[in-house]
Amino acid sequence: MFSSLARLRAIAFTISSLAVFSNALEGSLFTSSVTYCSPPETLLVQQFEVQYLASNQSLSFNISAESVQANVNVSASILVNAFGIDILNITLDLCGILGGALCPLPEYNFTGADSLSLPNQFSAKIPTIAFQVPDLEAYAQLTLIEVDTGDVKACVQATLSNGLSTLQPAVQWTMGSITIFTFLVALWQSLSPTSILPFRLLDLIFLFQSIATSALLDLNYPVTYRSFSLNFAWALSLFTSGDGGMQGAINNMRALTGGGLANSTSGSAVGFVNRKLSPYSTAVSSGGITSLSSLARRSAGQLLQQRIPIYVSSINISSANAFMTVFLCTLILIAIALFVFGAGWASIFAIGRQDQRLLLKQSYPSWVRAWTLRLSVIMFTPLVVFAFFQWTLKDSWLSILFSVISFLAIMSAIGYPCFIVIRSVRRAESSVLHTEPLLHSYGPLYARYLPARYHFFLPVIVVAFLKAIFISFIQTGGMAQVILILLLEIALVACLLVLRPHKTRGADVFSSFLGIIRIVCTGLMIAFIESLEVKAIPRYAIGLVLAVIYSVTILVVIVNLILHSGVQRLWKRRGTSQRSSYQDSSDTMLETGDMFPSDKSSSDGFGRPTNPTPERNVPLDPEVNQPYNPTSPTASIDYASTRQRDSESTNFGSILPRRWSFTPLHTPSDSSALDHSSPFESTLTRTSEEQVEPVSH
Repeated sequence: MFSSLARLRAIAFTISSLAVFSNALEGSLFTSSVTYCSPPETLLVQQFEVQYLASNQSLSFNISAESVQANVNVSASILVNAFGIDILNITLDLCGILGGALCPLPEYNFTGADSLSLPNQFSAKIPTIAFQVPDLEAYAQLTLIEVDTGDVKACVQATLSNGLSTLQPAVQWTMGSITIFTFLVALWQSLSPTSILPFRLLDLIFLFQSIATSALLDLNYPVTYRSFSLNFAWALSLFTSGDGGMQGAINNMRALTGGGLANSTSGSAVGFVNRKLSPYSTAVSSGGITSLSSLARRSAGQLLQQRIPIYVSSINISSANAFMTVFLCTLILIAIALFVFGAGWASIFAIGRQDQRLLLKQSYPSWVRAWTLRLSVIMFTPLVVFAFFQWTLKDSWLSILFSVISFLAIMSAIGYPCFIVIRSVRRAESSVLHTEPLLHSYGPLYARYLPARYHFFLPVIVVAFLKAIFISFIQTGGMAQVILILLLEIALVACLLVLRPHKTRGADVFSSFLGIIRIVCTGLMIAFIESLEVKAIPRYAIGLVLAVIYSVTILVVIVNLILHSGVQRLWKRRGTSQRSSYQDSSDTMLETGDMFPSDKSSSDGFGRPTNPTPERNVPLDPEVNQPYNPTSPTASIDYASTRQRDSESTNFGSILPRRWSFTPLHTPSDSSALDHSSPFESTLTRTSEEQVEPVSH
């Protein structure tokens, strides 16, 4: 009988697992993971599955277990909880089901399954929205209680899911692809040190890192927000991995160098839940457990801490492996960068023309230094956060050694350019920063700012460093973390609003917008502080709001990237003889980095000038642009010369020196008086060799 039930159960649950989203649409809840809720004494449970079908209001369950004591009669208590609300709480007499096969519990491995029709009063408590919202926070608990003594012989919990989640591989791949594409375009545009796209690339990655690090605090997060933030774990160099590959190598390294904490496994840690907090606030042992039988050999009271352990365990990386994962990914990034730099250097020598080769050889080292600095800025937050966290674990002396080396290396890679920039300004003036050697090498730090506000990169770096300290070293006390980070964000935005460091108004508005978003989202996380005991449903709603706010912000940044990627050049020219005002504003936006073009351009010489020089000669109207006397023959000569003269050298209302005048080949009354291109060219060639004296007014 048990084998037949097992086959039926296997078929049913295989079909349900292959149609996860259809389950959600049909109105079903099913188990996604299981764990013990108390240490097993009499019964070892290998499998426990529960499924609720809204169509027939039935609760199906399956259990596979093994009893280690004889003559144990138990009753089963089933509890179903969603968002902290007990939906179902019933007790079953096992002697009355399955023909009494479980009374007493058999002393061998057995499998049993059954389906119960729930009364209407229980089904009515399950809202329809439970089948539609992502990352449902619900679980079912089975407790076996000895009939004679009332002792708990076994307790198993199964988290429930409707098949929907804000953690989507498609989102991860899309965001990663956009970042790679932006990186490639920025790589090309960075040949100009003042190009805006490389700075927007940093803004995009910093936004992803802000979302990911916001889920590393000691807070009682709703599952929906933690799942959303896991879409951007790759921005912190945390990549999903199983027992083999990178995680397996790290496990072996730690085992050989004094590591004693749990290893990474392919099993998800989400199922091991501390029910005192969120119904999904994960769980037992920092590595996660793949089966109940292995869990039975552990202490069920050992819970994962909030903060980094839960976050990394949710993607199958143990907390002890977190830093080494970031460290190895950094080494891979360095290897890729060295390959690209080497390929670029080889391309320079492949160029045939000697003059071009010499020019590129002179500028290429500065370009390499600039991108080395950009990559260091990108890796600053992941390396510092997880190096600090590794120091708190005291596990594996080799991991600690690598963390110290990484910390010193990244601080040197950021600190030395900062020192060079500040020293250069102290020895000279801020304008020295825009000379060719410094601008091409260290421009990623300050090129987006006004010369007088070049030092604004320092507050940004200091804020990132302090955040890493608050995330890693404040291990208990989410309130302190939230308040301190909130104060940092407010201070940074206040500096932006007061100093207005960027070269254009649009750039200041864009940076202030990102800062205000961080302030709002950090403020909303106050609801996740455990001591405030905010109910599960309000916390869940706030988690969805945070996900929506960050999603809209990402779209805004992507639109900004598109505007500065140069695609507008495809429709920039409407004709060969005129420019529209819209095209001029597009030029300003592209060169200065505004998302919304400013009505004034930079006055420091690095943006587009207020009255730009035309890109081609424009014929001038003599009736408007110069005093004209029709009775004077000299006026005709001056009119002809002015007609041919470039607009840059036109000097209205003043008499040019004698050396700039020339004798026409024809008299003023000749019909060809206006057609003297050859004399103009010869005269221009002759006069250009002479020293031009200032024009006196």
